[in-house]
Amino acid sequence: MTALEHADESTTQSPHRRWHRTRVALLTVIAIIVVIGIVGAVTPWPSAMVIRAVFTRGGEATAAEMNRHQPDTELTETLDVAYGDDGSDTTMDVFTPASATGALPTVVWIHGGAWISGSKEDVDPYLRILASEGYTTIGLNYTRGPEANYPTAVNQINTALAYIDAHADELNVDASQIVLAGDSAGAQLASQLAAITTNPDYASIMSVDPALDADQLVATVLNCGVYDLTALAALTGITGWGLKTSMWAYSGSKNWAEDATGSTMSTVNWVTEDFPATYISGGNGDGLTWLQSIPMAQRLDELGVDVTTLFWAAAHEPAQPHEYQFHLDQSEAQTALQETLDFLKIHTGD
Repeated sequence: MTALEHADESTTQSPHRRWHRTRVALLTVIAIIVVIGIVGAVTPWPSAMVIRAVFTRGGEATAAEMNRHQPDTELTETLDVAYGDDGSDTTMDVFTPASATGALPTVVWIHGGAWISGSKEDVDPYLRILASEGYTTIGLNYTRGPEANYPTAVNQINTALAYIDAHADELNVDASQIVLAGDSAGAQLASQLAAITTNPDYASIMSVDPALDADQLVATVLNCGVYDLTALAALTGITGWGLKTSMWAYSGSKNWAEDATGSTMSTVNWVTEDFPATYISGGNGDGLTWLQSIPMAQRLDELGVDVTTLFWAAAHEPAQPHEYQFHLDQSEAQTALQETLDFLKIHTGD
């Protein structure tokens, strides 16, 4: 066979070879999808890791946006303080004005991430901004699902509050003026610790000895949170799939909506008239605002709790997304920041 004849044969066969390679690639992709589907039917790990990866990229981008708005105020930063024995999961970052000469009202912030992602570093830029206004601010890590299951994070955060109370002097914390704050899943956790602190019956059901006395907790700041797991369980579509998968990973059970997990995480049912003064907000483009934040605000108001709300009209443009308060390039986030600072000034200080 001449070289020319060989070239002709190769040209003739190449489409078939390309189809064979394409077919093998398609079958490989299908096999991977099938395997993930089979594994995903018995464990939340594969899907949870995909969700975590997406949230991690979003958290990093949002933190970078907030970094552009860092104040010039000199701060004292103490990072990765261990409050427990579970490595980096039980650490916290502490920020306070360098000029501080004594204890300051303190904002303890619990990061979001659908209970399965996120870290204290995601909110550190925001905490620096708040600290520059005359507060000690503390960002907490906790063990996320599926590495640990509910109520591990609740117990860890209670331990963190005990550590903060015991080490108040060295942390520049005024232990008589503590604000629990959080975003998204962190807002749920903040509301849960606040309910545990102010509702003895709920604390008993949760088997938690509250680290703080009720009068130490002067306020809560709740952004874009979840407070009613029944409403969450009814969601459909990609959002519903993501949140249900996250809850499976966090709770360790597919039946989280039907057992004690769903009930005890639904803080809208456990708040009382003793719940602390609350700032609560959510974006109009975030479905959780309508299903979670507004009903929670209404429930607190019915109980006579001092509630400050920031909700945007349904038709507001541009529609404000989940976690809109961190997008400080936007005027709406700047408004939310100022409203938060005004709220903190009213409920802390002499």
